[in-house]
Amino acid sequence: QVPAGKRKVKIDLGAERLLGAEKDGEKIAVEIKSFLRDSAVYDFYGALGQFRFYYHALRQFEPDRVLYLAVAKDVFDDFFEESFVMEVIILENVKMLVFSVKEEKIIKWIK
Repeated sequence: QVPAGKRKVKIDLGAERLLGAEKDGEKIAVEIKSFLRDSAVYDFYGALGQFRFYYHALRQFEPDRVLYLAVAKDVFDDFFEESFVMEVIILENVKMLVFSVKEEKIIKWIK
């Protein structure tokens, strides 16, 4: 759960969730997105909107926690490596991590 004003917001959509963790002593939050719909663009709209919402909630209540958007490697390779999509990620200052579903490990950190 993430505080958002007077409300607590929780993501619980199957494979999608928000996790709190630490990486090298840095407090992080990871929003995992599955991109299961027919339209990756539509999923991206939703992911970006949720990311911005949680980013601002964390800034207010846990300013020392850094938010990351996590996607599977196949989603990253198929959609996020497009130049326009990466330009949006950079402009919106979205930190990402790319993970291997099969190996259950993080492959790439994008700051």
